[in-house]
Amino acid sequence: MKNVLLPLIHLLTVFAKLLGRGGIKGIIAENLLLKQQLLVVCRPRQRAPNLLAADRFLLGLFSLFLRPGRIEKTAVGIQPSTLLRFHDYLVRRKYRALYSGPKGPSQELILAIVELKRRNSRFGCPRIARIISKTFGIEIDRNIVRRVLAKHYHPQNGGNGPSWLTFLGHMKDSLWSVDLFRCESITLKSHWVLVVMDQFTRRIIGFAVHSGDVNGFILCQMFNKVITGITPPKYLSSDNDPLFEYHRWQANLRVLDVDEIKTVPEVPVSHPFVERLIGTVRREYLDHILFWNTVDLERKLNEFKDYYNLERIHASLDGDTPAEVAGESRASPAKIDDFRWQTHCRGLVQLPIAA
Repeated sequence: MKNVLLPLIHLLTVFAKLLGRGGIKGIIAENLLLKQQLLVVCRPRQRAPNLLAADRFLLGLFSLFLRPGRIEKTAVGIQPSTLLRFHDYLVRRKYRALYSGPKGPSQELILAIVELKRRNSRFGCPRIARIISKTFGIEIDRNIVRRVLAKHYHPQNGGNGPSWLTFLGHMKDSLWSVDLFRCESITLKSHWVLVVMDQFTRRIIGFAVHSGDVNGFILCQMFNKVITGITPPKYLSSDNDPLFEYHRWQANLRVLDVDEIKTVPEVPVSHPFVERLIGTVRREYLDHILFWNTVDLERKLNEFKDYYNLERIHASLDGDTPAEVAGESRASPAKIDDFRWQTHCRGLVQLPIAA
């Protein structure tokens, strides 16, 4: 019925515009309007006129042939305001039929967005939009992603750092950050993790794990293990943890010819990049897995490092990965109708790639 009414409304409206209002056509339309109202009034009703969809259509259609002044005099069974609303409704339907077309994302794009969210429920709309843009070469706004997910996705129940540090990180492509954090194994044994990252590219240089207490000697061993086979940086940023005050640690940096930069005491936001990295490792990975021992934890952290450096896009890097910022080649865009899913971190994250 809808497909038939829209072309009919269009044709009759154009016909009315061509003929103009008034004259013999206006008299005929006025008589038809009065007759239709009489039919409506004669129907059994409780209070208001019992209007059908066809009545609304005919009343609004006949009003196209009348002047606005005649509409008020002709409307007997219904209020003039009601008749005018019918007329406005037909006009809106006319222009909607004339100017509406295929808008919004394609069905393939909708399926890709929904499937990406289903496979990675922790991803937000901005990240999904960046992944779609990078993978398929389709520019899409996060608000479009939000509307697509609100309509099609049905889940199953189950501070900026100080300017000097940012300045050094962008002016010197040789500034690393180092920090420690602790996590517990499945047997509730504490493990210390040393994380080293390149502040300019956001790459994870590596992780080192130690079970038990950490002193100056152990800290040097962990750091040297991470940078084995890698040229050390010119600058190294660390916080004011007492572990980084050990004489052995200071001597190790002098041997490596590395200048240490200390953050502002008791100001966590002065060390923002590595602190955010630690939070990302916890939220996106460690909070969703269990590990048995040091070897198991190191192996799983190295898997996350590969995903983080090669596949995970970053808003602070304009949607690039750390590996791309470091100069590695970019992956070719995938086609929206021909792609496959690749798993990372043992299936914890699934991303679309070219088939």
